[in-house]
Order: sequence, then structure tokens, then C-alpha cells
Amino acid sequence: MGTQANLQVAAVASDGAPPLLRVKNAEVIYDHVILVLKGVNLEVPEGKIVSLLGANGAGKTTTLKSISNLLRTERGEVTKGSIEYQGVRIDRLEPHEMVKMGVIQVMEGRHCFGHLTVEENLLTGAYTRRASRSEIKHDLERIYDYLPRLRARRTSQAGYTSGGEQQMVAVGRALMARPKMVLLDEPSMGLAPQVVEEIFQIVKDLNQKEGVSFLIAEQNTTVALRYSDYGYILENGRVVMEGSAQELAASDDVKEFYLGLSSGERKSFRDVKQYRRRKSWLV
Repeated sequence: MGTQANLQVAAVASDGAPPLLRVKNAEVIYDHVILVLKGVNLEVPEGKIVSLLGANGAGKTTTLKSISNLLRTERGEVTKGSIEYQGVRIDRLEPHEMVKMGVIQVMEGRHCFGHLTVEENLLTGAYTRRASRSEIKHDLERIYDYLPRLRARRTSQAGYTSGGEQQMVAVGRALMARPKMVLLDEPSMGLAPQVVEEIFQIVKDLNQKEGVSFLIAEQNTTVALRYSDYGYILENGRVVMEGSAQELAASDDVKEFYLGLSSGERKSFRDVKQYRRRKSWLV
């Protein structure tokens, strides 16, 4: 297929600078027997938003956890390949070491301390930093400027806020650690479309104004590509397609396989079976 060849790009960054993050031929196994990632390669340039797309179970969350080194809490490990951050191999480090290096993962499911207030949740994000009270106060106000809805709810218990507000709390808490890179897992899950747009716009603002790099695992391909610079599509633990966000959004294969759109006329069941066979070239 010519489309795949057209989407393969030698490097994401146009200036030739080394990427902030590089995953090289990574293989991940759970419980010593379950192969989940099968030679994943991806790069995240500094100051860019990169999306990791695919259906549920494709390996997106495992990829993020292999970078943040949370795999071991689930009896998983990187058994082949390597992961480098700022040119340093990191796949044998501890999760807290990754936080100190500036890599923060925002977990799927909007994890908050429900019994704490919104502001108390945000302050926990600065726990690992050696910062003065005035610095933390300044950062807190900065977060409220990006997330004004949280300013109004700062004294409310996080467990009683809406799903969108809890997602904002999770993002804001990560930003309080002053990260260089945020690994954002399924930010749109369970949220209304207008809230999803608001979350992604916040991500775009943080990227453009603060220079934070993002690697976003997302099933909502349409929204993710609209706000990203580059994208990778995972299936069955492999990267099956990659390209700039504009190229992927314009690809007939992406439209058909992941957006449910087709440039042609409506297909019969027989055509759908042929489409599934044609799709096998990706795996």
C-alpha cells in the first residue's frame, strides 16, 4: 500500500534536533509470559504534542507505563529494546526518579484524592520539589490561570466535583511538579464532547505557552489529531502507522479503519469482509 509508505517519516522534528523521548524496539511482557508490546518505536520531540492512537487493548497504556516505569507494579517489564529520555536510558529507573527528571504520568480514570479539596490535591503535586512557599504559591496561581474552573472549586472536595473537573485536577497536579513531559492516558474517557475539547485546548495552551511536551494515549482519534503535531497508531502491540497529524487525519486508511468514514459509497457486508482482509497488512 502506498499510503503507509507516504506516512513514514524519518524524524518528527524538522530541525534535526535529537528527540526528548525515544522508544527503540521496545518489547513488554507481563507475568513473564504475556507479550503486550512487540517492537514499538516512537519519538517525542521537545515542545511537541504526540498522540498514541488505537483501540482499547492495543498497548497504549502499557507504552506509557513502560516510559514512566510503572510496569513493575503490575508485574510487567521491558524485556527488549530501550527507552531514552534526554539521551539517557531510563527503562531501569524507579518511578520517583522519573518524576525528578521531569516525566509525569497522568493516569487513566481521573485519579484524585477524593477526600481532599481541589487545592490540596494540586499541592500534592509539588511534594517532590524543594521549593519555597512563595514559589509553590506562584505555581498554584499559574495553574489556576490555565484552569480557571478549578479556582472557583478550590475549597470543594475533589470527590464531589464533575468528571471534567477531576481530569483538570489530575492535569494540574502533574503540572505542579513542573514537568518537561506529561504522559496523558485517555483524557477524553467518559467526558462530554465539549469537556473533551476544553481539556485538549488546555493541553495545547500548556504546550505553546509553557513548552511542556505531551505524549497522549487516546482512542478519540478525531480530537487527538486536531490538537497534535504527530501521531502513532498501535494495533496488537505494534506501531502500524505513523505520520504528522495532518497526514494521518487526511489518510483514507485512518478515516476508514479508525474514524468509520469512507470516501466511497456505503459498503455491503461482503465489502466489509474484504476490508478486514485488507486491513491485515497493518498487523
